[in-house]
Amino acid sequence: MLGFRRSRHRLPTALAAFGLLLTGAAVQTATATPAAAATPHRILFDNSKAETAGNADWIIGTSQPDPLGQDSTPSAETDWTGAISAWGVALQKTGNYSLKTLPSGGTITYGTTAATDLQNFDTFVLPEPNVLLSTAEKTAVMKFVQNGGGLFLVSDHTGADRNNDGEDAVEVINDLMSNNSVDSTNPFGFTVDTLNVGTENPRAISSTTDPVLNGSFGKVTGSIIRSGTTATLSPTANSAVKGLLYRSGYSGNTGAFFATSTFGSGRVAFWGDSSPIDDGTGQSGNTLYDGWNDTAGTNAALALNATEWLAGTSDSGGGGGGTCTAAQLLANPGFESGSSSWTATSGVITTDSGQAARTGSYKAWLNGYGAAHTDTLSQSVTIPSGCAATLSFYLHVDTAETTTSTAYDTLKAQVLNSSGTVLATLATYSNLNAATGYTQRSFNLAGYAGQTVTVKFTGIEGSTLQTSFVIDDTALNVS
Repeated sequence: MLGFRRSRHRLPTALAAFGLLLTGAAVQTATATPAAAATPHRILFDNSKAETAGNADWIIGTSQPDPLGQDSTPSAETDWTGAISAWGVALQKTGNYSLKTLPSGGTITYGTTAATDLQNFDTFVLPEPNVLLSTAEKTAVMKFVQNGGGLFLVSDHTGADRNNDGEDAVEVINDLMSNNSVDSTNPFGFTVDTLNVGTENPRAISSTTDPVLNGSFGKVTGSIIRSGTTATLSPTANSAVKGLLYRSGYSGNTGAFFATSTFGSGRVAFWGDSSPIDDGTGQSGNTLYDGWNDTAGTNAALALNATEWLAGTSDSGGGGGGTCTAAQLLANPGFESGSSSWTATSGVITTDSGQAARTGSYKAWLNGYGAAHTDTLSQSVTIPSGCAATLSFYLHVDTAETTTSTAYDTLKAQVLNSSGTVLATLATYSNLNAATGYTQRSFNLAGYAGQTVTVKFTGIEGSTLQTSFVIDDTALNVS
Protein backbone atom coordinates (compact mmCIF):
# COMPACT_ATOMS: atom_id res chain seq x y z
CA MET A 1 0.00 0.00 0.00
CA LEU A 2 1.28 3.45 -0.86
CA GLY A 3 2.18 5.75 2.01
CA PHE A 4 3.98 9.00 2.58
CA ARG A 5 6.79 10.26 4.75
CA ARG A 6 5.62 12.18 7.77
CA SER A 7 7.50 15.07 9.45
CA ARG A 8 6.67 18.15 11.46
CA HIS A 9 7.69 20.25 8.44
CA ARG A 10 6.05 18.07 5.82
CA LEU A 11 5.26 19.87 2.53
CA PRO A 12 2.04 18.98 0.67
CA THR A 13 2.63 16.48 -2.13
CA ALA A 14 0.51 14.59 -4.59
CA LEU A 15 1.38 11.41 -2.74
CA ALA A 16 0.14 12.88 0.54
CA ALA A 17 -3.10 13.83 -1.12
CA PHE A 18 -3.46 10.27 -2.37
CA GLY A 19 -2.88 9.05 1.19
CA LEU A 20 -5.78 11.22 2.38
CA LEU A 21 -8.06 9.55 -0.12
CA LEU A 22 -7.07 6.14 1.23
CA THR A 23 -7.53 6.97 4.91
CA GLY A 24 -10.32 9.53 4.87
CA ALA A 25 -13.58 9.29 6.77
CA ALA A 26 -15.45 7.82 3.79
CA VAL A 27 -13.57 4.52 3.80
CA GLN A 28 -15.34 1.36 4.89
CA THR A 29 -14.39 -0.16 8.23
CA ALA A 30 -13.63 -3.81 8.78
CA THR A 31 -14.21 -5.62 12.05
CA ALA A 32 -12.19 -8.61 13.17
CA THR A 33 -14.55 -11.29 14.46
CA PRO A 34 -13.22 -13.17 17.49
CA ALA A 35 -14.36 -16.68 18.27
CA ALA A 36 -17.64 -15.90 20.00
CA ALA A 37 -18.66 -17.68 23.17
CA ALA A 38 -22.05 -19.33 22.92
CA THR A 39 -24.23 -21.76 24.84
CA PRO A 40 -23.86 -24.61 24.20
CA HIS A 41 -20.11 -24.09 23.96
CA ARG A 42 -18.68 -25.37 20.70
CA ILE A 43 -15.76 -27.81 20.82
CA LEU A 44 -14.02 -29.26 17.75
CA PHE A 45 -11.86 -32.39 18.18
CA ASP A 46 -9.29 -33.03 15.48
CA ASN A 47 -9.01 -36.33 13.61
CA SER A 48 -7.22 -34.99 10.54
CA LYS A 49 -3.67 -35.56 11.81
CA ALA A 50 -3.48 -39.38 12.14
CA GLU A 51 -5.04 -39.46 15.59
CA THR A 52 -6.13 -43.08 15.00
CA ALA A 53 -2.88 -44.36 13.48
CA GLY A 54 -1.27 -47.47 15.00
CA ASN A 55 -2.76 -48.30 18.40
CA ALA A 56 -4.03 -44.75 18.94
CA ASP A 57 -7.74 -44.01 18.89
CA TRP A 58 -7.95 -40.39 19.98
CA ILE A 59 -11.53 -39.74 18.83
CA ILE A 60 -14.72 -39.06 20.78
CA GLY A 61 -16.78 -41.19 18.39
CA THR A 62 -16.78 -42.92 15.03
CA SER A 63 -19.71 -40.84 13.81
CA GLN A 64 -17.99 -37.81 12.28
CA PRO A 65 -18.30 -34.87 12.17
CA ASP A 66 -21.31 -35.28 14.51
CA PRO A 67 -20.90 -37.86 17.31
CA LEU A 68 -24.63 -37.70 17.98
CA GLY A 69 -25.09 -39.82 14.85
CA GLN A 70 -23.97 -42.86 16.83
CA ASP A 71 -26.03 -42.11 19.95
CA SER A 72 -27.91 -38.86 20.46
CA THR A 73 -28.24 -39.30 24.23
CA PRO A 74 -25.08 -41.02 25.45
CA SER A 75 -24.89 -41.93 29.12
CA ALA A 76 -21.76 -44.12 29.17
CA GLU A 77 -18.38 -43.82 27.45
CA THR A 78 -19.13 -46.93 25.37
CA ASP A 79 -22.19 -45.26 23.81
CA TRP A 80 -19.67 -43.49 21.56
CA THR A 81 -16.78 -45.48 20.12
CA GLY A 82 -13.35 -43.98 20.67
CA ALA A 83 -10.56 -43.96 23.23
CA ILE A 84 -11.47 -40.43 24.33
CA SER A 85 -15.24 -41.01 24.20
CA ALA A 86 -15.42 -40.61 28.00
CA TRP A 87 -14.24 -37.02 27.55
CA GLY A 88 -16.84 -36.34 24.89
CA VAL A 89 -19.71 -38.06 26.67
CA ALA A 90 -18.97 -36.25 29.94
CA LEU A 91 -19.20 -32.89 28.17
CA GLN A 92 -22.29 -33.92 26.20
CA LYS A 93 -24.15 -35.00 29.34
CA THR A 94 -23.89 -31.51 30.85
CA GLY A 95 -26.05 -30.06 28.07
CA ASN A 96 -23.70 -27.11 27.83
CA TYR A 97 -21.48 -28.28 24.97
CA SER A 98 -21.87 -28.90 21.24
CA LEU A 99 -19.21 -31.34 20.01
CA LYS A 100 -17.92 -32.02 16.52
CA THR A 101 -14.97 -33.85 14.95
CA LEU A 102 -12.82 -32.74 12.03
CA PRO A 103 -12.69 -36.08 10.17
CA SER A 104 -9.69 -37.83 8.67
CA GLY A 105 -8.88 -36.18 5.35
CA GLY A 106 -10.21 -32.83 6.54
CA THR A 107 -8.33 -29.53 6.58
CA ILE A 108 -8.03 -27.11 9.48
CA THR A 109 -9.36 -23.72 8.33
CA TYR A 110 -10.26 -20.35 9.80
CA GLY A 111 -12.54 -17.87 8.07
CA THR A 112 -14.08 -20.13 5.40
CA THR A 113 -17.62 -21.37 4.85
CA ALA A 114 -16.81 -24.94 5.92
CA ALA A 115 -19.04 -26.31 8.70
CA THR A 116 -15.94 -27.42 10.61
CA ASP A 117 -14.15 -24.08 10.18
CA LEU A 118 -12.56 -22.96 13.45
CA GLN A 119 -14.51 -19.72 13.33
CA ASN A 120 -17.59 -21.80 14.22
CA PHE A 121 -16.06 -23.08 17.48
CA ASP A 122 -14.86 -21.86 20.85
CA THR A 123 -12.22 -24.55 21.46
CA PHE A 124 -10.06 -26.74 19.22
CA VAL A 125 -8.58 -29.96 20.63
CA LEU A 126 -5.46 -31.48 19.03
CA PRO A 127 -5.16 -34.89 20.77
CA GLU A 128 -1.68 -36.18 19.94
CA PRO A 129 -1.41 -35.05 16.30
CA ASN A 130 0.97 -37.16 14.21
CA VAL A 131 1.09 -35.15 10.97
CA LEU A 132 2.65 -31.71 10.55
CA LEU A 133 0.11 -28.97 9.99
CA SER A 134 0.40 -27.22 6.64
CA THR A 135 1.42 -23.58 6.46
CA ALA A 136 -2.20 -22.54 5.95
CA GLU A 137 -3.39 -24.76 8.80
CA LYS A 138 -0.87 -23.28 11.22
CA THR A 139 -2.00 -19.80 10.26
CA ALA A 140 -5.61 -20.86 10.84
CA VAL A 141 -4.89 -22.22 14.32
CA MET A 142 -2.82 -19.24 15.40
CA LYS A 143 -5.38 -16.72 14.11
CA PHE A 144 -8.14 -18.67 15.84
CA VAL A 145 -6.39 -18.42 19.21
CA GLN A 146 -5.29 -14.83 18.66
CA ASN A 147 -8.90 -13.83 18.01
CA GLY A 148 -10.31 -15.48 21.12
CA GLY A 149 -10.35 -19.26 20.61
CA GLY A 150 -9.18 -21.94 23.01
CA LEU A 151 -6.49 -24.46 21.96
CA PHE A 152 -5.96 -27.78 23.77
CA LEU A 153 -2.64 -29.44 22.86
CA VAL A 154 -2.08 -33.04 23.95
CA SER A 155 1.37 -34.48 23.29
CA ASP A 156 3.02 -37.86 23.79
CA HIS A 157 6.59 -38.97 24.33
CA THR A 158 9.24 -38.34 21.70
CA GLY A 159 9.43 -41.11 19.11
CA ALA A 160 5.70 -41.89 19.24
CA ASP A 161 5.49 -41.74 15.44
CA ARG A 162 2.36 -43.82 15.06
CA ASN A 163 1.97 -43.44 11.29
CA ASN A 164 5.71 -43.75 10.52
CA ASP A 165 5.90 -40.46 8.60
CA GLY A 166 8.95 -39.24 10.51
CA GLU A 167 6.99 -36.87 12.78
CA ASP A 168 5.58 -37.30 16.27
CA ALA A 169 3.36 -35.12 18.46
CA VAL A 170 6.34 -33.37 20.07
CA GLU A 171 7.59 -32.25 16.66
CA VAL A 172 4.12 -31.38 15.36
CA ILE A 173 3.29 -29.14 18.32
CA ASN A 174 6.71 -27.45 18.40
CA ASP A 175 6.49 -26.84 14.65
CA LEU A 176 3.09 -25.17 15.09
CA MET A 177 4.52 -22.78 17.65
CA SER A 178 7.89 -22.06 16.02
CA ASN A 179 7.18 -22.11 12.29
CA ASN A 180 4.02 -20.16 11.57
CA SER A 181 3.19 -16.89 9.83
CA VAL A 182 1.48 -15.23 12.81
CA ASP A 183 4.03 -15.36 15.65
CA SER A 184 6.95 -17.80 15.79
CA THR A 185 8.78 -16.22 18.73
CA ASN A 186 7.58 -18.71 21.37
CA PRO A 187 4.06 -17.23 21.25
CA PHE A 188 2.58 -19.36 24.06
CA GLY A 189 5.66 -19.21 26.28
CA PHE A 190 6.56 -22.91 26.27
CA THR A 191 8.25 -25.58 24.15
CA VAL A 192 7.64 -29.32 24.31
CA ASP A 193 10.59 -31.32 25.64
CA THR A 194 12.12 -34.14 23.58
CA LEU A 195 11.70 -36.73 26.32
CA ASN A 196 10.27 -40.18 26.97
CA VAL A 197 9.33 -40.24 30.65
CA GLY A 198 8.22 -43.73 31.67
CA THR A 199 5.89 -43.99 34.66
CA GLU A 200 5.36 -41.07 37.03
CA ASN A 201 2.47 -39.37 38.79
CA PRO A 202 2.85 -35.57 38.51
CA ARG A 203 1.24 -33.50 41.25
CA ALA A 204 -0.74 -30.28 40.96
CA ILE A 205 0.59 -27.05 42.38
CA SER A 206 -1.14 -25.64 45.44
CA SER A 207 -3.84 -23.30 44.19
CA THR A 208 -7.24 -22.40 45.54
CA THR A 209 -8.14 -20.08 42.69
CA ASP A 210 -6.89 -21.51 39.41
CA PRO A 211 -10.03 -22.52 37.45
CA VAL A 212 -8.36 -25.50 35.76
CA LEU A 213 -7.33 -27.02 39.08
CA ASN A 214 -10.55 -26.01 40.84
CA GLY A 215 -13.28 -26.05 38.19
CA SER A 216 -16.87 -27.21 38.24
CA PHE A 217 -15.85 -30.80 37.38
CA GLY A 218 -13.85 -31.22 40.59
CA LYS A 219 -10.54 -30.49 42.25
CA VAL A 220 -7.38 -31.61 40.44
CA THR A 221 -4.70 -33.15 42.67
CA GLY A 222 -2.53 -34.90 40.11
CA SER A 223 -2.19 -36.74 36.82
CA ILE A 224 -0.27 -39.68 35.36
CA ILE A 225 2.59 -40.18 32.91
CA ARG A 226 2.65 -43.53 31.15
CA SER A 227 5.37 -42.71 28.58
CA GLY A 228 5.01 -38.99 28.00
CA THR A 229 6.88 -35.71 28.06
CA THR A 230 6.92 -32.29 29.68
CA ALA A 231 7.32 -28.65 28.65
CA THR A 232 9.90 -25.97 29.36
CA LEU A 233 8.31 -22.63 30.20
CA SER A 234 9.61 -19.24 29.05
CA PRO A 235 7.85 -16.45 30.97
CA THR A 236 10.07 -13.87 29.24
CA ALA A 237 8.46 -14.87 25.95
CA ASN A 238 4.92 -14.92 27.35
CA SER A 239 4.37 -13.87 30.94
CA ALA A 240 0.95 -15.55 31.04
CA VAL A 241 2.41 -19.08 30.83
CA LYS A 242 1.77 -21.10 33.98
CA GLY A 243 2.74 -24.60 35.04
CA LEU A 244 -0.09 -26.39 36.87
CA LEU A 245 1.28 -29.93 37.30
CA TYR A 246 4.93 -30.97 37.55
CA ARG A 247 7.05 -34.09 37.59
CA SER A 248 8.38 -35.03 41.00
CA GLY A 249 11.34 -32.85 41.89
CA TYR A 250 10.56 -30.18 39.30
CA SER A 251 9.01 -26.71 39.54
CA GLY A 252 9.21 -23.29 37.95
CA ASN A 253 10.16 -23.38 34.29
CA THR A 254 11.15 -27.04 33.93
CA GLY A 255 9.28 -30.32 34.17
CA ALA A 256 5.81 -28.86 33.61
CA PHE A 257 3.47 -31.71 32.69
CA PHE A 258 0.38 -29.51 32.32
CA ALA A 259 0.57 -25.81 31.49
CA THR A 260 -1.74 -22.99 30.46
CA SER A 261 -1.16 -19.70 28.69
CA THR A 262 -2.85 -17.00 26.64
CA PHE A 263 -2.19 -15.58 23.20
CA GLY A 264 -3.98 -12.50 21.91
CA SER A 265 -7.57 -12.88 23.14
CA GLY A 266 -7.37 -16.67 23.34
CA ARG A 267 -6.27 -19.38 25.76
CA VAL A 268 -3.98 -22.40 25.45
CA ALA A 269 -3.61 -25.62 27.46
CA PHE A 270 -0.84 -28.22 27.12
CA TRP A 271 -0.77 -31.81 28.43
CA GLY A 272 2.37 -33.92 28.07
CA ASP A 273 0.84 -37.38 27.58
CA SER A 274 -2.19 -38.93 25.89
CA SER A 275 -2.50 -41.75 28.44
CA PRO A 276 -4.52 -39.60 30.90
CA ILE A 277 -7.26 -38.96 28.31
CA ASP A 278 -7.41 -42.62 27.22
CA ASP A 279 -10.54 -44.28 28.63
CA GLY A 280 -9.53 -47.81 27.63
CA THR A 281 -12.41 -48.27 25.19
CA GLY A 282 -12.28 -47.77 21.44
CA GLN A 283 -12.28 -49.42 18.08
CA SER A 284 -11.39 -53.08 17.81
CA GLY A 285 -7.71 -53.95 17.39
CA ASN A 286 -6.26 -51.05 19.39
CA THR A 287 -4.18 -51.56 22.51
CA LEU A 288 -5.55 -48.99 24.95
CA TYR A 289 -5.01 -48.00 28.57
CA ASP A 290 -7.63 -46.68 30.99
CA GLY A 291 -5.88 -43.57 32.20
CA TRP A 292 -9.14 -41.64 32.45
CA ASN A 293 -10.12 -43.70 35.50
CA ASP A 294 -6.61 -44.30 36.88
CA THR A 295 -6.85 -43.46 40.58
CA ALA A 296 -3.24 -42.24 40.61
CA GLY A 297 -4.53 -39.02 39.04
CA THR A 298 -7.65 -36.90 38.72
CA ASN A 299 -7.45 -36.94 34.94
CA ALA A 300 -11.15 -36.59 34.14
CA ALA A 301 -11.46 -33.45 36.25
CA LEU A 302 -8.31 -32.02 34.65
CA ALA A 303 -9.49 -32.60 31.08
CA LEU A 304 -13.00 -31.30 31.73
CA ASN A 305 -12.01 -28.27 33.81
CA ALA A 306 -9.43 -27.29 31.18
CA THR A 307 -12.02 -27.61 28.41
CA GLU A 308 -14.38 -25.44 30.45
CA TRP A 309 -11.66 -22.80 30.93
CA LEU A 310 -10.59 -22.84 27.28
CA ALA A 311 -14.16 -22.34 26.13
CA GLY A 312 -14.40 -19.26 28.33
CA THR A 313 -17.02 -20.81 30.60
CA SER A 314 -15.06 -20.37 33.83
CA ASP A 315 -13.28 -17.44 35.44
CA SER A 316 -9.80 -16.92 34.06
CA GLY A 317 -8.30 -16.70 37.53
CA GLY A 318 -8.03 -12.92 37.75
CA GLY A 319 -11.59 -12.13 38.72
CA GLY A 320 -13.36 -12.75 41.95
CA GLY A 321 -16.50 -14.19 40.40
CA GLY A 322 -18.72 -11.52 41.94
CA THR A 323 -21.10 -9.02 40.40
CA CYS A 324 -19.88 -6.35 38.02
CA THR A 325 -21.40 -3.11 36.81
CA ALA A 326 -21.09 -2.78 33.05
CA ALA A 327 -18.91 0.18 32.09
CA GLN A 328 -16.32 1.54 29.66
CA LEU A 329 -13.21 2.31 31.70
CA LEU A 330 -10.80 4.22 29.45
CA ALA A 331 -10.86 7.99 29.81
CA ASN A 332 -10.88 10.10 26.64
CA PRO A 333 -11.20 6.92 24.54
CA GLY A 334 -11.46 8.72 21.19
CA PHE A 335 -8.73 11.30 21.95
CA GLU A 336 -11.16 14.18 21.35
CA SER A 337 -9.86 15.89 24.51
CA GLY A 338 -6.34 15.82 23.13
CA SER A 339 -3.75 14.17 25.34
CA SER A 340 -5.93 14.26 28.46
CA SER A 341 -5.71 10.98 30.47
CA TRP A 342 -3.13 9.49 28.08
CA THR A 343 0.64 9.41 28.32
CA ALA A 344 2.08 9.69 24.84
CA THR A 345 5.15 10.71 22.88
CA SER A 346 4.90 14.32 21.74
CA GLY A 347 2.86 14.65 18.57
CA VAL A 348 1.20 11.23 18.75
CA ILE A 349 -2.28 12.48 19.68
CA THR A 350 -3.04 14.84 16.86
CA THR A 351 -5.46 16.34 14.35
CA ASP A 352 -2.78 16.26 11.63
CA SER A 353 -4.57 15.86 8.32
CA GLY A 354 -1.98 13.42 6.98
CA GLN A 355 -4.00 10.55 8.45
CA ALA A 356 -7.74 10.75 9.01
CA ALA A 357 -9.37 9.95 12.33
CA ARG A 358 -11.93 7.18 12.25
CA THR A 359 -14.41 9.43 14.06
CA GLY A 360 -14.11 13.01 15.26
CA SER A 361 -10.95 15.02 14.68
CA TYR A 362 -8.30 13.46 16.93
CA LYS A 363 -6.54 10.11 16.73
CA ALA A 364 -3.27 8.63 17.97
CA TRP A 365 -0.74 8.49 15.12
CA LEU A 366 2.35 6.50 16.02
CA ASN A 367 5.42 6.57 13.75
CA GLY A 368 5.22 7.48 10.06
CA TYR A 369 8.55 9.36 9.95
CA GLY A 370 10.44 7.11 7.55
CA ALA A 371 13.39 7.01 9.96
CA ALA A 372 14.39 5.24 13.14
CA HIS A 373 11.82 6.37 15.68
CA THR A 374 9.87 5.05 18.70
CA ASP A 375 6.43 6.29 19.79
CA THR A 376 4.42 5.20 22.82
CA LEU A 377 0.83 5.63 23.98
CA SER A 378 -0.50 4.39 27.32
CA GLN A 379 -3.18 4.70 29.99
CA SER A 380 -3.52 3.07 33.41
CA VAL A 381 -6.85 1.63 34.46
CA THR A 382 -8.25 -0.42 37.34
CA ILE A 383 -10.34 -3.43 36.30
CA PRO A 384 -12.86 -4.31 39.03
CA SER A 385 -12.80 -7.78 40.58
CA GLY A 386 -15.29 -10.27 39.21
CA CYS A 387 -15.57 -8.57 35.84
CA ALA A 388 -15.26 -9.84 32.32
CA ALA A 389 -13.11 -7.29 30.49
CA THR A 390 -12.48 -6.64 26.81
CA LEU A 391 -10.00 -4.17 25.36
CA SER A 392 -10.77 -2.96 21.85
CA PHE A 393 -9.42 -0.33 19.50
CA TYR A 394 -9.55 0.54 15.83
CA LEU A 395 -6.24 0.37 13.99
CA HIS A 396 -5.23 1.63 10.57
CA VAL A 397 -1.79 0.71 9.21
CA ASP A 398 -0.40 2.71 6.29
CA THR A 399 3.04 2.03 4.83
CA ALA A 400 5.39 2.93 2.02
CA GLU A 401 7.10 -0.46 2.36
CA THR A 402 6.66 -2.77 -0.63
CA THR A 403 7.83 -6.01 0.96
CA THR A 404 5.32 -8.81 1.51
CA SER A 405 7.54 -10.84 3.83
CA THR A 406 9.58 -8.63 6.19
CA ALA A 407 8.25 -6.74 9.22
CA TYR A 408 10.47 -3.65 9.24
CA ASP A 409 8.25 -1.52 11.50
CA THR A 410 6.15 -2.83 14.40
CA LEU A 411 3.44 -1.86 16.85
CA LYS A 412 3.03 -3.84 20.08
CA ALA A 413 -0.14 -3.79 22.17
CA GLN A 414 0.76 -4.76 25.74
CA VAL A 415 -0.53 -4.94 29.30
CA LEU A 416 1.86 -3.82 32.08
CA ASN A 417 1.61 -3.93 35.87
CA SER A 418 2.03 -0.91 38.14
CA SER A 419 5.80 -1.45 38.19
CA GLY A 420 6.04 -1.30 34.41
CA THR A 421 6.64 -5.03 33.94
CA VAL A 422 5.04 -6.43 30.80
CA LEU A 423 2.34 -8.91 31.80
CA ALA A 424 1.33 -9.81 28.26
CA THR A 425 1.95 -8.81 24.67
CA LEU A 426 -1.54 -8.97 23.22
CA ALA A 427 -0.50 -8.59 19.60
CA THR A 428 2.25 -7.30 17.34
CA TYR A 429 1.36 -5.53 14.10
CA SER A 430 3.71 -4.43 11.33
CA ASN A 431 3.96 -2.93 7.88
CA LEU A 432 2.68 -6.32 6.66
CA ASN A 433 -0.73 -5.45 8.17
CA ALA A 434 -1.18 -2.35 5.99
CA ALA A 435 -4.72 -1.99 4.64
CA THR A 436 -7.25 0.62 3.65
CA GLY A 437 -9.46 1.85 6.49
CA TYR A 438 -9.64 0.88 10.13
CA THR A 439 -9.96 -2.64 11.59
CA GLN A 440 -11.25 -3.28 15.10
CA ARG A 441 -9.01 -5.38 17.33
CA SER A 442 -10.34 -6.99 20.54
CA PHE A 443 -8.62 -8.75 23.45
CA ASN A 444 -9.80 -10.53 26.60
CA LEU A 445 -8.41 -8.87 29.75
CA ALA A 446 -10.52 -10.79 32.29
CA GLY A 447 -7.33 -12.26 33.71
CA TYR A 448 -6.44 -8.83 35.13
CA ALA A 449 -9.69 -8.27 37.02
CA GLY A 450 -8.95 -6.84 40.45
CA GLN A 451 -5.72 -5.21 39.26
CA THR A 452 -4.54 -1.81 38.12
CA VAL A 453 -2.82 -2.27 34.77
CA THR A 454 -1.45 -0.09 32.02
CA VAL A 455 -2.55 -0.55 28.44
CA LYS A 456 0.42 0.45 26.29
CA PHE A 457 1.13 0.73 22.57
CA THR A 458 4.73 0.93 21.39
CA GLY A 459 5.52 1.71 17.76
CA ILE A 460 9.06 1.14 16.51
CA GLU A 461 10.03 2.37 13.06
CA GLY A 462 13.43 1.22 11.87
CA SER A 463 13.51 1.59 8.11
CA THR A 464 13.88 4.41 5.63
CA LEU A 465 10.29 4.01 4.43
CA GLN A 466 7.45 5.17 6.63
CA THR A 467 4.88 3.02 8.39
CA SER A 468 2.06 4.75 10.27
CA PHE A 469 0.07 3.03 13.02
CA VAL A 470 -3.11 5.03 13.61
CA ILE A 471 -5.35 4.20 16.59
CA ASP A 472 -8.81 5.58 17.32
CA ASP A 473 -11.98 4.81 19.31
CA THR A 474 -10.44 2.73 22.09
CA ALA A 475 -12.50 1.01 24.78
CA LEU A 476 -12.08 -1.23 27.81
CA ASN A 477 -15.52 -2.63 28.48
CA VAL A 478 -16.32 -4.60 31.62
CA SER A 479 -19.47 -6.54 32.44
